[in-house]
Amino acid sequence: MTEHAEYLTSEVVVDYADGLIDRREALRRLSLLGVGAAVATPMLAACDSEKESGAPAPAPSTSPSGSAPAGPAPLTTEAVTFAGPEGRTLQGAWAAAADPRGTVLVIHENRGLTDHIRSVAGRFAASGYSALAIDLLSAEGGTAKFTDPAQATAALNAAPPARFMADLKAGVGELQRRVAGKKTAAIGFCFGGGMVWSLLASGEPRLAAAAPFYGPFPSGGDLAGSKGAAVLGVYAGLDDRVNATRDTARAALEKAGNPHEIVTYDGANHAFFNDTGQRYDATAAAAVYQKVLDWFGRYSAV
Repeated sequence: MTEHAEYLTSEVVVDYADGLIDRREALRRLSLLGVGAAVATPMLAACDSEKESGAPAPAPSTSPSGSAPAGPAPLTTEAVTFAGPEGRTLQGAWAAAADPRGTVLVIHENRGLTDHIRSVAGRFAASGYSALAIDLLSAEGGTAKFTDPAQATAALNAAPPARFMADLKAGVGELQRRVAGKKTAAIGFCFGGGMVWSLLASGEPRLAAAAPFYGPFPSGGDLAGSKGAAVLGVYAGLDDRVNATRDTARAALEKAGNPHEIVTYDGANHAFFNDTGQRYDATAAAAVYQKVLDWFGRYSAV
């Protein structure tokens, strides 16, 4: 099982443990990821045992229903296509800032290019950064092809990781083509946060800044090839699963000499920035959005 497959599997298990999905749905999603009942059943049983042992339940969202998204009202995004590797056509959502200070590559969560991620691109454009939200399911026909989000996750699981890196590098190139002379940053969430770390570890030299949100750091990741990128690593205090790689990420940043800061929002949980999700934390989301703007303004604005 690849690292990103292990991560996607663990996402389902944690959603079950946190009570966001029931057992039947968890088994269905695990099956789509290629995890058979013989393996899935004991995974979920372990979660049940922890609950029965009196382990504390995860804290609920601190945000009331209908809380506003962090940041300004988004600018409208435009569906675009652009040239990818090996003659493939890539899809994305483009949001142009009126007077761009820089550009941002936005990398989606494990459900593909959703309206939420389009909104994030639009918010960055409203904040002065032209943004491209790339669709890493372009080779499968695009996220819109999947009416079931779990099927989109399964398609990401089945895709070769090397393709993701090639597509993300093409996304960086497209941003630099569209907005010449401006620096480029990358931001990603959950699965996308892991993709930001992997893009940095791939030796991508064109990123001036990056903000991986609660994404797992790749085992053996070496950031020497992209040491020019200033990295703001964002974590949630309750996200023990991803936080297990936080010290490794910090050590890799220190070894490579990247300008960096690791920030953890105590009391927030995994995916706390996603205002459409059940773990949304409006207070933490607002704070981190401003922190990212400050970081990009310092390192990737021209």
